[in-house]
Amino acid sequence: MADQPQGCARVTSSVSGTPEPVQNIEQASIEKKEVSMGVKVGQKAPDFTAPAYYKGAFTTVKLSDFLGKWVLVCFYPGDFTFVWATEVSAVADKYQELQKLGVEVISVSVDSHFVHKMWNDHELVKMVDGGIPFHMAADQAGNVGRAFGVWDESQGIELRGRFIIDPDGVVQGMEVLTPPVGRKMAETIRQVKAFQTVRASKGAEATPAGWEPGQPTLKPGPHLVGKVWEVWNPKMEK
Repeated sequence: MADQPQGCARVTSSVSGTPEPVQNIEQASIEKKEVSMGVKVGQKAPDFTAPAYYKGAFTTVKLSDFLGKWVLVCFYPGDFTFVWATEVSAVADKYQELQKLGVEVISVSVDSHFVHKMWNDHELVKMVDGGIPFHMAADQAGNVGRAFGVWDESQGIELRGRFIIDPDGVVQGMEVLTPPVGRKMAETIRQVKAFQTVRASKGAEATPAGWEPGQPTLKPGPHLVGKVWEVWNPKMEK
């Protein structure tokens, strides 16, 4: 997206398909019930547009602009938090590998794009060469977090959720963790490769537990019913 002029007004994110705000409080509560909040695997991810910090510039990012690519959307509670500093830098460190797999990354929190820049320039650039190479989206009103089901109303933050979205915009994988435990980036990449393998087979193959590229896949069908033990066992999981 093109760079945007930045004034003092608070720029908010928006989610496609949600109703416009209404003035009547009672009506607003009724309208809100009609909005489907949260996503499920196998369903389209909510499209959204949000202000973002990206490679030294303030811009906007729109999820649907990446149709045709795999997308990793990562929500987190806030900038300058401890575990997420390690996760976002780990994702950035593997960004080139993700790009080779055709994967784009968008990180999302309630912090403004201005704060994203400060965090990148003051801390993250010291953890990964060149700083964060992907869009850091600002969801100050929590609209995107609500649509994805990771908004914590009591704290006014987004939980640490990760969504793997395929080139058709469909959510293939999702995981939400409490703040104290960080994810392992190698597992995220393994899952992406597994989803890509299944997609390439047009659903004719499935990947067993712990599957790694080069290992046998499963070929679901009547011939495999009750005979999975013949082609896989727990010792094959790395």
